[in-house]
Amino acid sequence: MTGRKNRTLHFQELGLMDYEPAFEFQEKLMKEIIDLKLENRTRTDDDQKQTPNYLLFVEHPHVYTIGKSGDEHNMLANAKKLEEINATFVKTNRGGDITYHGFGQIVGYPILDLDNYKSDIFLYMRNLEEVIIRTIAEYGLKGERSEGETGVWLDVGKPYARKICALGVKTSKWVTMHGFGLNVNTDLRYFDYIIACGIKDKGVTSLKRELEREFSPSEMAEVKEKIKNHFCDVFEASII
Repeated sequence: MTGRKNRTLHFQELGLMDYEPAFEFQEKLMKEIIDLKLENRTRTDDDQKQTPNYLLFVEHPHVYTIGKSGDEHNMLANAKKLEEINATFVKTNRGGDITYHGFGQIVGYPILDLDNYKSDIFLYMRNLEEVIIRTIAEYGLKGERSEGETGVWLDVGKPYARKICALGVKTSKWVTMHGFGLNVNTDLRYFDYIIACGIKDKGVTSLKRELEREFSPSEMAEVKEKIKNHFCDVFEASII
């Protein structure tokens, strides 16, 4: 038994925040939703409470995160090198391998009760990719999916295929956390210290590199608005 369908999103811009407090905030919201779902099991159909959904945007200082099934050998920098480049290394509970978050990257964390949408994790991942594909299309870039590899890519099937947006999520009782990282002004040199997502034969890129220009703060805000709009379209949701 679940609560009435609720497709509204509480949006929050967290600004610049270290990875750990952002992770803890996600876990707090996730737990609140799960607790409400469990409470609804004891309620009659007429007394069900709606579960909320959240969309968080954040920018992290230099950090490498690795998923629960990731291979630590894909972290190429030792502790000394991490200190030199002012980066940290965090083990986390999402799916996927190792990735990088840093300045100039738009990180999105949807905390959704998929019972409000469709309880299908494969579809959820494809929908997240679709949001980014539609967003970068507004900048003249053709985002694509690469079979067997999550995220959004450019020039799939060519020797110079490259990823512009990484995805990694966790679900519990159909509630999601973690999400996507879209490279905008990202310093791509930081990817030199990892085998990104455990994929050895493909590179990474950014809007800045592809369009050969820096995005101003107002332009970064514009990208975020486009992501929000496409998120609402793809998930048939509304932001409050």
